[in-house]
Amino acid sequence: MLFSIANIEADTLEEIQSLERDTGKKILAFKGFDVTPASLDTEALNSICALEQKLGLSLLAVDG
Repeated sequence: MLFSIANIEADTLEEIQSLERDTGKKILAFKGFDVTPASLDTEALNSICALEQKLGLSLLAVDG
């Protein structure tokens, strides 16, 4: 399972913001995706790692 920041509708945002006010905490909304990590050879893995470092992001290769 892979999770990313959810794209939410205005009414959902209002509910989350209400919960934030009630708890005094920031709430992040994530959406799950059912994916299978790809098998990588050393060269592909090194290329992905290098690009992650360059971009300051985390990258995940998946099948499909």
